[in-house]
Amino acid sequence: MSTDEPMHDHYDFSKGVQGKYRHLIGQSHTIKIRQPDGSVSVEVIQPAIELDPEVRKYFPDSGAVNRALRGLIALIPKPSSDQLDASESSSPSKFKVIMFPFSKSV
Repeated sequence: MSTDEPMHDHYDFSKGVQGKYRHLIGQSHTIKIRQPDGSVSVEVIQPAIELDPEVRKYFPDSGAVNRALRGLIALIPKPSSDQLDASESSSPSKFKVIMFPFSKSV
């Protein structure tokens, strides 16, 4: 529906609840799509990442964000094999989680 189209009189929003599905924002969703031939395709929709308005000025689309992040990834030093071996022996997990101090104003 285009924003130029008028709201029709027969639409009834009297029982609508604003923000009813707000709690689902930021979660991934699995969607099953039934095809005309009877088959079902499954798609997992990953959560969108919201950019603050001042950041959006510099990164208007996902391509711009991905290019910038790839540039940052290239600057991160790769650990040596000695560092990898030490982290595996000291940690029962195969994965190491690194937390960065980001804050998001609500």
